[in-house]
Amino acid sequence: MRKKVLPVLLIVIIFASVFYVVYKKEKRSDELTLFGNVEIRQVDLSFQVSGKITKMFKEEGDAVKKGELAAIIDDRDYKANYEKSIAETARTQALSRNAQMIYDRQIPLCPDNTISKQDCDTITNQKNEAKAAYDSASAAMSYAKNQYDYSRIYAPADGIITTRVQEPGATVNPGQPVYTLSKNKPIWIRTYVSETDLGNIKYGMKARVLTDSVSPKTGKKREYTGWVGYISPVAEFTPKTVQTEELRTDLVYRIRVYVYELDEFLRQGMPTTVKINLHETQVREDVPNNDD
Repeated sequence: MRKKVLPVLLIVIIFASVFYVVYKKEKRSDELTLFGNVEIRQVDLSFQVSGKITKMFKEEGDAVKKGELAAIIDDRDYKANYEKSIAETARTQALSRNAQMIYDRQIPLCPDNTISKQDCDTITNQKNEAKAAYDSASAAMSYAKNQYDYSRIYAPADGIITTRVQEPGATVNPGQPVYTLSKNKPIWIRTYVSETDLGNIKYGMKARVLTDSVSPKTGKKREYTGWVGYISPVAEFTPKTVQTEELRTDLVYRIRVYVYELDEFLRQGMPTTVKINLHETQVREDVPNNDD
């Protein structure tokens, strides 16, 4: 009896193995599975002038809106220079207007020599000099206003403060980071495609993005809809953090899968699984196709 059972089991095992291989091969040809990490653009926020920080309004983890005030340095000197430049501009403007009126009254007397040529040249030069002084004062006022405005940091975009580098009382130089801001968008998955799969994907292709986190509401991994954007034209070696030691020497092409329907659970650096249905025909036209 045992002799009859063994051949039957062997046939079943062989059949199951063949079915498994064929099924997996078919599955691989229908769906491309990739692994990557969430990436979000970050911005270092800094003052454009030097000074001592007097106020910082944001902590790490705080959300900010575009244009929201984040920090101030001691602006007394910048404010005084700006007010001084306003007064100087008003003074030179008055002088320029007066010189222009004198010119307008007396220049018609020059052609018939009612007044001397020297006097004509003098009123012309005085008008031009007064106008130049006013233009110079206006330029100085614009510069002083910019310096005064630079004593404040405003958020350049909606986002989250990820790092608070300085504290009130610290003296900073122009360009020295005060905060690091993680922008809310765009958000993409940085992943890699092998050369053999490169010819099966294209810009705007739809993809499923899954995180390792399980939603307590659904009991399933959180899933997002993504779209293939940037595709690198240059091959590179697989990053060591992405694949096994055997695959680290393989050449791959970097791609970005952009996610537009965002929530607070998709965060910088999160590992994700990207699944692309190679038979998917839906294409999104506005997906970025560069590496900016």
